[in-house]
Amino acid sequence: METHIPLHKEKQLYTWLGIAFIMISVYLTSIASRFDPYEALAIVPGVLKFIFTDFFPPAAGALPNIGVPLLDTVCMAVVSTILAAAVSLVLALLAAAPTTPHPAVKMLVRGGVSLLRNIPSLAWTLILVPAFGIGKFVGLIALCIGSVGTLTRFFAESVEEINLGGIEAIRSVGGSYWQTLKCGVIPQCTPSLISWTLYNLELNIRASTIIGMVGGGGIGMYIQFTVKLFRYDHAAMAIILVAVTVLILEYISKKIRSFLL
Repeated sequence: METHIPLHKEKQLYTWLGIAFIMISVYLTSIASRFDPYEALAIVPGVLKFIFTDFFPPAAGALPNIGVPLLDTVCMAVVSTILAAAVSLVLALLAAAPTTPHPAVKMLVRGGVSLLRNIPSLAWTLILVPAFGIGKFVGLIALCIGSVGTLTRFFAESVEEINLGGIEAIRSVGGSYWQTLKCGVIPQCTPSLISWTLYNLELNIRASTIIGMVGGGGIGMYIQFTVKLFRYDHAAMAIILVAVTVLILEYISKKIRSFLL
């Protein structure tokens, strides 16, 4: 006779196996990366002392010099997000099952955007700087490329989640491909598309700061410049303003998403 393990016993077994797998993974990766938790804890007091001694108080006198780079960063994020959203909408319609003209097109587009998505915007900046030089244009293009990879996937998933009944009804009365998109697809997924676009804008604000530190322009370049000059109090003021800007944009986008959804 076969013996069956009770359901709760089976769940407990899988839970303990999962915990054991995580612990073994952490142990092996710690050895491979030579991570020493005692050494990490030992440097915490020094790091805190450095931050609160050199970075604080932030320099209020740096405010006149921060306004323009911060505005550049916000503009880079906004423009790159809008451009990426427009391109991603077209690619998403080709990559989504209900709207793709052919399965081969779907696979090709999904493979291409997957490649774009898996290369970080920081890496794109490092690739583009030797070709185009240091500046905001490079940062904008790098953000746009990374955003296309991310937004295309989210947009395609949004299209695939719509109710197909409306699409079938339009096609049944002889509606063309474009009429199906205009009347059956876009109206259903517009709130989701706007929500994902706003979310990507938040990501781009954060990413544009890092990108600026490697040549992409904006506030990141200012932070890098002040750190190299050991003006840590000026860098601290810039970092605080970036954080405030991100929080404001998150609040605004959250309100817009809650209204749409």
